[in-house]
Amino acid sequence: MAAPWTLLLFALAGTAGGVLALRTGLPAAPLAGALLAAGLVSATGRLEPAQWPLGTRTVLEIGIGTVIGTSITAAALVELRQLWRPALLITGTLILAGLAVALICSRLLGTEPVVALLGSAPGAISGMSLAGAEFGVGAAVAVLHAVRLITVLIVLPLVLRLVLPGAHPPG
Repeated sequence: MAAPWTLLLFALAGTAGGVLALRTGLPAAPLAGALLAAGLVSATGRLEPAQWPLGTRTVLEIGIGTVIGTSITAAALVELRQLWRPALLITGTLILAGLAVALICSRLLGTEPVVALLGSAPGAISGMSLAGAEFGVGAAVAVLHAVRLITVLIVLPLVLRLVLPGAHPPG
């Protein structure tokens, strides 16, 4: 287990990155900033790899799930009556696209098939990383999803502003 001060340094790096990213105005900026900052500190290799106390990840995932779950309101469920077909189309298309990308990455780029499949799966970074950890490839899957997440968080708002000039996040 990593020393408590090491975990504190990772937590401080993540906090600093998240707070700095808030200034960008990008969606989910604190998440992306914390991910980048803690990842950069970890990648330097100057600190012992983080091994969080048993249950830490579970507690954080429950917290994130709770925050996201509270956005599911009665009005959102009413809206689902109209959105179930697009939801199925989007989900199916993303799964098929993920399978195609995984096949290309595996065959043409030599990526390990499990890493390619989980790395291109349309899922959250935490869920896919946990699934990858069960196969012994959690770090590689987390890196692929981190690159995807950060790229999407930077590129899509810019595209949205170009395509729909009046579209700006509230606040």
